[in-house]
Amino acid sequence: MANPWRGEVELVVDGEARVMRLSLAALAELEARLGAQSLIEVVERFETGTFRVGDLIAILRAGLGGGGWRVSEEALSEAEIAGGPLEAARAAARLLKLTFVLPGESG
Repeated sequence: MANPWRGEVELVVDGEARVMRLSLAALAELEARLGAQSLIEVVERFETGTFRVGDLIAILRAGLGGGGWRVSEEALSEAEIAGGPLEAARAAARLLKLTFVLPGESG
């Protein structure tokens, strides 16, 4: 079960609930993978709706890795995510928000 106070978000992949969390290592990997100049740039892509599918997969993969489940981008892109692409995008947005803002705070 995901703990939002630890910045965790649950994602159901191929019928199995997985916990996502963006650890420092996962954030560094994500920033490098997306070629972003800063983490703010990554967050802005989601806030402005200018993220690409590749960005989404990279965030989910980083979060799943930070949560303890290593999966390749290729395997993740072929997996069934409960709720489809829309739920995947919502989970990624929640993950980014909880990484930088405590639950219940605005931001």
